[in-house]
Amino acid sequence: MNEAVFYFITICTCVFALLAVTQRDIFHCALWLAMTLLSVSGIYFYLDAAFLGVVQILVYVGGIITLFVFAIKLTAHIGVKSIRQTSKQWAISAFITLILLSILFRVFAKNPWANIQLEHKSTSVVQIGQSLMANYALPFEFMSVILLAAMVGAIVIGKVNK
Repeated sequence: MNEAVFYFITICTCVFALLAVTQRDIFHCALWLAMTLLSVSGIYFYLDAAFLGVVQILVYVGGIITLFVFAIKLTAHIGVKSIRQTSKQWAISAFITLILLSILFRVFAKNPWANIQLEHKSTSVVQIGQSLMANYALPFEFMSVILLAAMVGAIVIGKVNK
């Protein structure tokens, strides 16, 4: 049953990623990207990496997708149908992609994954939080100031002067 859940989340991630790059409407692409990132956080939760799952949701789905949606809505004429949606070189891109995927699959097939023994060291979210507030307090606060400056910049850029 556990493998079925993992494969379901993985298939959902791949389908959402495919939809994110094949849709014609850029707003729908951003929504499918959000679903892809949520599915990736589901994989993190499945692998008992709760902190990474929460960070994935907060930073990427909450922050980055919100930024994308604001950028899409504030950009003028992005939905105009006269903008070319496809590339003339799609066949060359598909061929190169297939070559790279075949190389990647060969490398994965030759690697002895079953022989790798990893040491499982359990780290709780509480330990990570204590480490952030004790050992890494200065970089943590520095990042909060950078994010605040980015938010103020987004508000200034998005402000409509009338």
